[in-house]
Amino acid sequence: MADMDTDDRRTLIWFEHLRRGDVALVGGKNASLGEMVQSLDASRIRVPPGFATTSSAYRAFIAANGFGAVLREELAALGEGRKTLAQAGRAIRETLATGAFPPQIEADILDAYRELGRRTGRENPAVAVRSSATAEDLPDASFAGQQETFLNVEGERALLMACRRCYASLFTDRAITYREINGFDHLDVALSIGVQLMVRSDIAGSGVMFSIDTESGFDRTVLINAAWGLGENVVQGAVSPDEYQVYKPFLARPELVPITHKSLGAKEIKMICGTGDGAATRNVPTSKAERESFVLSDGEILELARAAVEIEAHYGCPMDMEWARDGIDGQLYIVQARPETVQSRRGAGAMKTYSLGAHGERLLSGLSVGGAVASGEVIIIESAADIDRFVDGAVLVTSTTDPDWVPVMKRAAAIVTDHGGRTSHAAIVSRELGVPAVVGTGNATHVLHDQQQVTVSCAEGEEGVIYAGRAEVTVEELDLAHVPETRTQVMLNLANPSTAARWWRLPADGVGLARMEFVVSNEVRVHPLALTRYEQVVSEDDRAAIDALTRGHADRTAYFVETLARGLARIAAVWHPRPVIVRMSDFKTNEYADLLGGRAFEPQEENPMIGFRGASRYYSEGYRDGFELECRAIRHLREGMGFDNVVVMIPFCRTVGEADRVLEVMAAQGLERGKAGLEVYVMCEIPSNVIEAERFAERFDGFSIGSNDLTQLTLGIDRDSEALAELFSERDPAVLWMIQTVIAKARKAGRKIGLCGQAPSNDPGFARLLVQAGISSISVTPDSFLAVKRNVAEAEAG
Repeated sequence: MADMDTDDRRTLIWFEHLRRGDVALVGGKNASLGEMVQSLDASRIRVPPGFATTSSAYRAFIAANGFGAVLREELAALGEGRKTLAQAGRAIRETLATGAFPPQIEADILDAYRELGRRTGRENPAVAVRSSATAEDLPDASFAGQQETFLNVEGERALLMACRRCYASLFTDRAITYREINGFDHLDVALSIGVQLMVRSDIAGSGVMFSIDTESGFDRTVLINAAWGLGENVVQGAVSPDEYQVYKPFLARPELVPITHKSLGAKEIKMICGTGDGAATRNVPTSKAERESFVLSDGEILELARAAVEIEAHYGCPMDMEWARDGIDGQLYIVQARPETVQSRRGAGAMKTYSLGAHGERLLSGLSVGGAVASGEVIIIESAADIDRFVDGAVLVTSTTDPDWVPVMKRAAAIVTDHGGRTSHAAIVSRELGVPAVVGTGNATHVLHDQQQVTVSCAEGEEGVIYAGRAEVTVEELDLAHVPETRTQVMLNLANPSTAARWWRLPADGVGLARMEFVVSNEVRVHPLALTRYEQVVSEDDRAAIDALTRGHADRTAYFVETLARGLARIAAVWHPRPVIVRMSDFKTNEYADLLGGRAFEPQEENPMIGFRGASRYYSEGYRDGFELECRAIRHLREGMGFDNVVVMIPFCRTVGEADRVLEVMAAQGLERGKAGLEVYVMCEIPSNVIEAERFAERFDGFSIGSNDLTQLTLGIDRDSEALAELFSERDPAVLWMIQTVIAKARKAGRKIGLCGQAPSNDPGFARLLVQAGISSISVTPDSFLAVKRNVAEAEAG
């Protein structure tokens, strides 16, 4: 057979004889498949068997049919403006689809197809027929979805037809545009056809996987998207898929389950294989059970993540992979792997941050892509027939982006889609083009209208938001190449897990304050007692909402524990092994009442700010079982997931007696101070914490000064009072005495002490006072980190 020839005129090669250096011969996609088959352990990373035609076969096909003249004429007409892109591309594709294979090449393809059947024990095996151009899937160029793939192709006649259509797809509108953008000569690029045993994911599931966070470039996470049926819907963004994130460094420890995020996608439709000779694939609605179920089990998520790590290690760069689960044998397969080409090429020396100022009404939201903010006029494109309506600099709004729309996408200020996930075509191409996008909004094409002015914000974490009108936007370049060293630790205040990875490049000493209540209110959303005392929830609507949220978990409390642990894990993962200090919940009673099912369990207080909050709740019969869930989540985070860098902090602890009772409840839940390296801190925000600092130091490993509450309670000022605002100052002598005194007492007792408040960010002089007093750490918001770091360095030098 021709695959054993030694010169470049061979027309067909089996995957096991290919390596990644064979791009000129079989294109990036097929070369990569061959590399995995040859080099990776097939027991851990399964690649469906197959073969590839060569670039020589393509050139022979063009020459045998005399198509060279047609290509030159049509491309010249396009270049000279005599034909549009759509006209020239269509003419070339229609011409190539009518060609006949040279007899030897056709014989080689059919012989290999029969051999594939013999190897797999199947007559006329169903195959995936994939296009692999010699100018795609390169380390510095990717552009998803340039050429076509044909799935579930059965029989010799159907195979040859699919192969001709692959050749024709070298001249799709998006492929022509891609080559123009990247400076490739159209006639220098050739196409290889990959024929690969079909994975029956149409009766199971499939998706896309990256070995790097696609938005932030955080390189210690694996991102997986999954949907039911064939993978085209995930790639093209036709569905909103499940999303999973896994922390890579812990995958080598089999006792841990480091899944830091699980999000259930809508998965509205699934693509299945047609029946009968030559039947095409088609989309059908998913069942209610499929929409409400995760495609992958935890074990399968970890298996795929381990495969991603191994593939990345072999290639030596972040990777973009497609996977599929076979519905017959139940196994997971890697069907494509290519280098990731956006985040892996981004410079590490500087960060550009976007801050939103005054803005209009929030109109809708989805998944953010790109981290930037853009404003413009909406133009809704329903189909390819409307593309000519698009105006440069407008906001492209559509249900899903078709790959043929790349020429329009690169002219857009921003892109908004109804469907799709973070690994969809719209997301990948938007990143490569540097255009912010919000995907998977659900109803953008219904809510927005043509000529409407909007702002598309991708600067607020994983949620992208569309606002009415043009917002005020501040853009700042953060230079990370010249950050001074300091003895005093400068840490971060964080609450939102979805924004944590955005700041991973900051050389922070850890997280000085991670607010548990943010995760509870935004991700858990249910009052913990509504789960432990479900029968006391009065509202039928609340019960229905709780049932919907907790579906699929072992019990209702497991939902709270797992969701809270995963939310906190996304913060802990970014800075591991540096410390992440997690403050246990510090809602006021009115805030707790706003949680789902919460009104049945919270008293009404005249002044919740100094009422039933913090430590007093944790041992009280009125909340103790809720606090126990918080403790279970922390234990799972540290022991089940591996994030032993998490430090626990107790807020608003009024007396040492309260401290003893809280520590006792924690120990009963397996959180014993000193055991397995667990450290427990206390907030210093009440004058009694300063007065009794020596005794608190006997019970806790450290203090964190909450300057807002300490100022409020030292001066007797409601910090929310406008009438007294000018009296509220951390620089008041009484407040400064409190801060300096507790720092001195903590240092004498050998305890760490930090401050987590906005004052050092707003007031460089205050930061210097803290350094002079001997504070261990200062924790600030990420956007003020560099300024505070410089202030601290100057204070230490002076």
